[in-house]
Amino acid sequence: MTEIREAQPRERADILALEASRQAALIDGDLDTLARIFDDHLVHIHAPGLVHDKSRLLEHVGTRRAYQAITRGDLEIRIVGDVAIATGPIVNELRNPDGSHRTQRGVVTQVLVRDDDDWRFVNFQLTPLGDEVWGQLPSEQAADTDEEARR
Repeated sequence: MTEIREAQPRERADILALEASRQAALIDGDLDTLARIFDDHLVHIHAPGLVHDKSRLLEHVGTRRAYQAITRGDLEIRIVGDVAIATGPIVNELRNPDGSHRTQRGVVTQVLVRDDDDWRFVNFQLTPLGDEVWGQLPSEQAADTDEEARR
């Protein structure tokens, strides 16, 4: 079985820099940068479940120019061979078709592939935050209590 491990500091820095480039390019409508950092086999799943391949996502970004600001929280980055899986929170500030604005909060899973020393995004899925009808598991409650005690 292939080892699953945390990203080494250099890998982490490279992936975080690429993610920062992705965010800036989405906001700026920089399609050349996006074309370079998105793999040709990209699958991008937007929060409402809309699925785009690379060409449709580039058209979406260039035509709609919806992204106004993107904020990411701490990312967990795991490496499996030449694949990286980055998971963490996101807040998108978006422009609506009518010119109004909305804030979208969620958790994202991104998959990147490495070719030589270059990483490219191959998959993106945003799951919007919603109501948690079941609440926390007992183990999650204990972990939160432990974390508060350490503070």
